[in-house]
Amino acid sequence: QVQLVESGGGLVQAGDSLRLSCTASGRTFGTYVMAWFLQAPGKEREIVARISWSGTRTYYADSVKGRFTISRDNATNTVYLQMNSLKPEDTAVYYCAADEDSSGTPLHSYDYDYWGQGTQVTVSS
Repeated sequence: QVQLVESGGGLVQAGDSLRLSCTASGRTFGTYVMAWFLQAPGKEREIVARISWSGTRTYYADSVKGRFTISRDNATNTVYLQMNSLKPEDTAVYYCAADEDSSGTPLHSYDYDYWGQGTQVTVSS
């Protein structure tokens, strides 16, 4: 069993930056594909960014390309989401997710095995 704990959310103004962190328990973090999802009120959970187990391959939703960066540190079981040039439309609850299948390239929430509790990001205009 893996537990994921997010931190770093908050209330910021448009144009500001935030860095989200997600720390995982368990000895096999280094084999998981990790991702960040967001869920806005009344909408489905959607992927923001994904990173391979090695950290060498990443994926970004079109809406965040060039503004967000996903990274990971397997030594500390942590995955990060650096969010720059934040916009009001980035406002959502952000979730960290882990997929045990290290060979996959999952894009959908149902592909992931473990979830954090979420952290609120609010961007004011």
